[in-house]
Amino acid sequence: MPPPPTGEGHERSFRPCYMSDIMSEQIIAGLRIHIDRDLCVCFGDCIEAAPGVFEFDDEDIAVFVSEVGPISREGLIGACASCPVDALTAFDEEGKQLAP
Repeated sequence: MPPPPTGEGHERSFRPCYMSDIMSEQIIAGLRIHIDRDLCVCFGDCIEAAPGVFEFDDEDIAVFVSEVGPISREGLIGACASCPVDALTAFDEEGKQLAP
């Protein structure tokens, strides 16, 4: 079945799915942390704030480290809030957005 027609301003773009895209969300310290790979522009504030949680991949986009180190909830929320382009979002157990 063909895709539905799109009108002006409704075009959809697709980009390849990489493994790092799949791993753009994790539960850490009881918080659901989401990395928006389309927003990240590699300032590195999150890595400075939480080096045991975030790192850059080969594309200079923030990803989770393979084995996340210990971090407090407050520290993790602060690291997410430190992103100047709001590429990191933190949610509590009920889904309430805590950062940015």
